[in-house]
Formats: sequence, structure tokens, C-alpha cells
Amino acid sequence: MKVENAVMPSPEQAMGFFGAPEDGPFVMVNLLKFKARAEYEDGSDSHLSGAEAYARYGAEVRRLIEGLGGKIRYQGQVSGLLLGDVEELWDVVALAEYPSLAAFQAMATSPAMHAIEHHRKAGLAGQLNIRTKPGEGF
Repeated sequence: MKVENAVMPSPEQAMGFFGAPEDGPFVMVNLLKFKARAEYEDGSDSHLSGAEAYARYGAEVRRLIEGLGGKIRYQGQVSGLLLGDVEELWDVVALAEYPSLAAFQAMATSPAMHAIEHHRKAGLAGQLNIRTKPGEGF
């Protein structure tokens, strides 16, 4: 299995994700890896860690998620790996619940998201976003 962190989806990934059929609420699993130091395009706030820059984004995105009827279900630091092998562990795992794909897309393309996106880009080295649906059994 190949694992590749990214900061932004490719156009093909975005089209495939947002082109999926609407099927109600889902939980996005976010595996986050931060830069050691924040890297803002204008060179500002270079004293911040990547995690601190991302925290600015996180506080605002929480408000956006809650405003559309979603919620942050869980957020925690990665502290170890029991099974498997990855080159580098992620720093944080966050679970965000969204009421619908349409709501997520509206948030992701909103002016409010655009206004905070620079904090995300400054702090993230890469991430995986995994859309999940409730199900029964394995």
C-alpha cells in the first residue's frame, strides 16, 4: 500500500470526491502532519510552529463546521503505532462529522474557508482525508 500525504487534492481527486452521489452524513478522518516551522507565503509569523499555524485554521474551521450542522467528533495527538509500518507517523488525528457532501463542498469553497486557508497551508506538511460512512460489522 502506497501512502502519500498531500496538502491539496488534485483536480481529479476533487472531481471524484465531490462528484460522488449524495448519501447523507459522513465522518472525515483527518491524518495531519505538520511542518516544523510555519511557512506563510508572505514570510510572516515564522516564529510559529506548523502546529501553531494550523491551530489558527483549526479554530476557525471548527466554527464553519458547526455552522453547517457538523461537529468535531475527536482530535488527538498520535502517540504510537501498534501495527503496520509507515515511514513517518502523523502528528494528529481528527474526526469531523458533516451533515452532507453538499454541505462539505459549500464550506470548502466558501469565502470564509478561503480567508483561513493560508494558515492550513502554512502549517501542514501533508495529510490524508478519508471519508467514512457508518456501517454494520466488517
